[in-house]
Amino acid sequence: MYDERRPSLGKDRGERKKGTSCTFDCLVCHIKDTATMALNLRTVPSNVAAQQQNGARKTMRVPVNAKPVVTLRIAPFKGSSVAPQRATFQVRVAAATEVKAEKELGQARPIFPFTAIVGQDEMKLALILNVIDPKIGGVMIMGDRGTGKSTTIRALADLLPEMKVVANDPFNSDPEDPELMSEEIRNRVKAGDQLLVSSKKIPMVDLPLGATEDRVCGTIDIEKALTEGVKAFEPGLLAKANRGILYVDEVNLLDDHLVDVLLDSAASGWNTVEREGISISHPARFILVGSGNPEEGELRPQLLDRFGMHAQIGTVKDPRLRVQIVSQRATFDENPAVFRKDYEAGQNALTSRIVEARKVLKQCDVSYDYRVKISQICSDLNVDGIRGDIVTNRAAKALAAFEGRTEVTPEDIYRVIPLCLRHRLRKDPLAEIDDGDRVREVFKKVFGME
Repeated sequence: MYDERRPSLGKDRGERKKGTSCTFDCLVCHIKDTATMALNLRTVPSNVAAQQQNGARKTMRVPVNAKPVVTLRIAPFKGSSVAPQRATFQVRVAAATEVKAEKELGQARPIFPFTAIVGQDEMKLALILNVIDPKIGGVMIMGDRGTGKSTTIRALADLLPEMKVVANDPFNSDPEDPELMSEEIRNRVKAGDQLLVSSKKIPMVDLPLGATEDRVCGTIDIEKALTEGVKAFEPGLLAKANRGILYVDEVNLLDDHLVDVLLDSAASGWNTVEREGISISHPARFILVGSGNPEEGELRPQLLDRFGMHAQIGTVKDPRLRVQIVSQRATFDENPAVFRKDYEAGQNALTSRIVEARKVLKQCDVSYDYRVKISQICSDLNVDGIRGDIVTNRAAKALAAFEGRTEVTPEDIYRVIPLCLRHRLRKDPLAEIDDGDRVREVFKKVFGME
């Protein structure tokens, strides 16, 4: 229906009949008019002709160093010939900045070098000995806040050597030791299958305080259940930490149900999962490393006994050492890649020393006389169980291997026995002496070093 009273609209909108237009502002007409205006504002005829010939808008490619080519699609308009150049410049600068930042960063999460840590020799020694001999059973590090506990433990990841694993196995199965193989790999070995072996760095897995039991132990693979209709197991953090290190920050704040899971796995070396019709067991032998502040709560005695060693650290009191720590931290925060490069030689040397110690460890031995004296010390201190005797012997041999020797000396035992027995002593609320000093006094008495 047309309205003869609005002839002027017909000239603006494009006449359909002589001097007629729509009764109301037609949306279709408005869209067509807008498109026509946009077409009239196109750039020079050559660009229009090129677009009509190619059937596409002009593509502008901007190579930035060796990065993937950044493609810009620009629809030029009259009076805006400077806009493409400005856009090109902005993309080039942004890409160059990104390349520079990535080059300087080096890592997504830079790790402070282990050899750059000042002081805390007792904590560093306990961590190194556990890497040399994982059967020591881990280490618990307790101390004041801000003493570098978490920094030192995470710095250990750079020193971890490589290990042989079965390729594409989620449980890090050992291709040579049946005790460290999953059930699937063990069945393949019995069937005579050839295992594909690869090397990987010893893993270090963080256990968050808010982790669920399913995420720690593993659960049913929902994706395969929905897509393929089969029941499949999705491994958890214990499977990932097998033959590696499981680190729990603020372990004294860990929920009780997760503590029970860790106790079960640490005691048996296996993780058994019963979920929705799935029953699976896999090896879960890991070095349990924990840290915490004693002011925030005590650790359950059952879990504390599972730690092979216990390091007690305090705040550095020497002003010069404190200034050195502050300076190093400021330098690291400013440019982590350059700081790490300065300590690269020391890191590599320490890693090589650990690798050699792991090879020499099997040849190290503790004389019978020394083993008797170690057990006498444990007996005089009323240490419950035999775990203290076992850990002390292992730690002494690991220290001798780290020093490049095959025979354990009394000095080796003196350095490690406080770490192995401190947390196994019965607590005396009226005691005026540190538990580590009590162990050293009894050691001197038994070994005749008073």
